[in-house]
Amino acid sequence: MDALYQFGLNATHWLQTNLPQLEPFFRFISTLGLEEFYLAVLPMIYWSINKEAGRAVAYIFLLGNVFNNMLKHGLREPRPFWLDPTLERFTDYGYGIPSGHTQFTTTIYLFIATWVRRRWVWFLAILMVILMPLSRIYLGSHFVQDVVAGFLLGLLVLIGYLIWQRRYMAKFEKRIMGQRLLTAVAIPVALTAVYLIIRLIIGEPNTNVAWASYIPVAELESLEGMVTAVATVLGAGIGLVLERSRIRFLVDGPIWQRAVRYLLGIVVAGAIWAGLGQLFPDDPLWLALPLRLLRYALLTLWVTYYAPWLFVKIKLAQAKPDPGIEMTL
Repeated sequence: MDALYQFGLNATHWLQTNLPQLEPFFRFISTLGLEEFYLAVLPMIYWSINKEAGRAVAYIFLLGNVFNNMLKHGLREPRPFWLDPTLERFTDYGYGIPSGHTQFTTTIYLFIATWVRRRWVWFLAILMVILMPLSRIYLGSHFVQDVVAGFLLGLLVLIGYLIWQRRYMAKFEKRIMGQRLLTAVAIPVALTAVYLIIRLIIGEPNTNVAWASYIPVAELESLEGMVTAVATVLGAGIGLVLERSRIRFLVDGPIWQRAVRYLLGIVVAGAIWAGLGQLFPDDPLWLALPLRLLRYALLTLWVTYYAPWLFVKIKLAQAKPDPGIEMTL
């Protein structure tokens, strides 16, 4: 592993030394891989562009985030700037492998490319899949093995979804709402159980390493990140099931209506995220973590269910008629 660390450090040092003019560009690319960026863009797809694509890409993003946090905490690997602080060009707090930026870019951009099926979209998707890991190496945030692992994990998440879509989704949608809700709750509960087992197996972190000073913050970041990831999967899963059965909103409408829909929805989402963030305490952890779970579950429940409900109520969106009602002239 030391050889891999040294190879990664050399790669970052070479890029920063020989291509210093590219630092602003790679900072911009990395910003496009932040979770906050996706959490702002994905509701736009769901509310205002293509509902079915938005449902799918949002859920696989959130589910992939659980896997990413689980592996980061389970493997507890350093970042390049933990070994050489002079390489730091981007603020990161958690453990290194796998690269979340690379994983999310791989999953989401390739998903969009498979959905749109246009050559120029495939070109942009592949370009981003190349540029994102390169930016993470350049900025000293990840080793080469981190971005490779992120790419493979992102690809596995996408392939898993495509298999689910083709073989099982139609059968799942025919189940009664109670069964679908039970599944939506069971998935984050099962993932939490797996995470707790992993934590029990790995025990406390090894502090006899060169990067020991970064470990306390990384441990807290991992714990809070896992709670956030599980909470968003829980809220989104419940919301998507309820919306499919009770709201059935449509994204059709003029551009102004779609824009107002997004602006209203994202303002309320921001108020929930920031407002509860200010209201809820950060410690003690026994209180802060359940409140974090509540905060992010409410946030994704708003995005997936209550916002569409509001859009229909105030005539910013139309809704499909209940399939159980027969329409006659």
